[in-house]
Amino acid sequence: MVEGARPLDKGQAKRVALVGETLDQVREVMVFGESGILACSPPDRRPTWSATRRCLTWPNGAEAMAFSAHDPEGLRGPQFDAAWVDELAKWKKAGDTWDMLQFALRLGDRPQVCVTTTPRSVPALRQLLNSPSTVVTHAPTEANRANLADSFLEEVRARYAGTRLGRQELDGVLVEEAEGALWRADDLDTARLKTPPEFDRVLVAVDPPVTGHKGSDACGIVVVGAVMQGAPQDWRAVVLDDATVQGVGPTAWARRAITAMEKWGGDRLVAEVNQGGDLVETVLRQVDPLVPLTKVHASKGKVARAEPVAALYEQGRVSHLAGLDVLEDQMTRMTLKGYDGKGSPDRVDALVWALTEALIVPAAKWRQPRFRSI
Repeated sequence: MVEGARPLDKGQAKRVALVGETLDQVREVMVFGESGILACSPPDRRPTWSATRRCLTWPNGAEAMAFSAHDPEGLRGPQFDAAWVDELAKWKKAGDTWDMLQFALRLGDRPQVCVTTTPRSVPALRQLLNSPSTVVTHAPTEANRANLADSFLEEVRARYAGTRLGRQELDGVLVEEAEGALWRADDLDTARLKTPPEFDRVLVAVDPPVTGHKGSDACGIVVVGAVMQGAPQDWRAVVLDDATVQGVGPTAWARRAITAMEKWGGDRLVAEVNQGGDLVETVLRQVDPLVPLTKVHASKGKVARAEPVAALYEQGRVSHLAGLDVLEDQMTRMTLKGYDGKGSPDRVDALVWALTEALIVPAAKWRQPRFRSI
């Protein structure tokens, strides 16, 4: 963006804005940090830092000035032909600061901004990513392995692999959460278990697709274990596995469901039969003639079926093992208005059937034991 000691050519940036969450972070991370401007500049093209002006000056006269995202009004007045914005997704005034920066980018033939940030799902970042003029690239933490301690990577992978936080912080993936979602990402991360307890029953739920080609919806397959000691309000469940498959025929997803039962010691398979009717049972029994099967019919819409299950999470009665991040992505896109995502929420459908049959249906049939003295 800013070239060496020779005079600036047409099209090269002459005035640059450096915008971080605070002025201290601009100085310590963007300017003096191990991956900052000074560390990455060749000796013959290294700029000098003026603390009083909060400004870097290159030998060819180009300048980069520091600004804090806590003070959007600080960008009112100056003008630039380029900017580097760091960690936009954690700015408390991201929208206001970004807007003011756009008005300041009015020099040169084609003002440009480089944004480096952890992809947190905040409005300012989502709007930026949806802009047709935005070019996106991302890289996982592993890509920087040569500059990181081996023990750091081992520790964070062991702790966060397979979680939504891990996808965001380690894999550089934007994990979105729809407005008014039935499930919140923070709640799902908080309720995560490392080791499952002993279960009274284990269910595998299947939400079959209508067709079985490459462009078909996925076949949702979710495994749930239930602990049913005491009264129904004391029952708990753990989501153990998401064995969902896509783009395969009926025999393939039936085998996958039966394999999941064998892996987790499943007691019963629950299958929605709205689309396939008796064909769903026929396919499953071709793979395992003796599989214990409960056929369920969807008489309500997806949201109506999901709400009682979401209530179980609010009561703290459902936990997740790690590795369910794709399922959790779908969960946080389910709102009271429907699914705010692409395609069909097949994994969520299977989850809802599994937890409904594991906790909600048995609770409706449960009767308090009565004792009579003689």
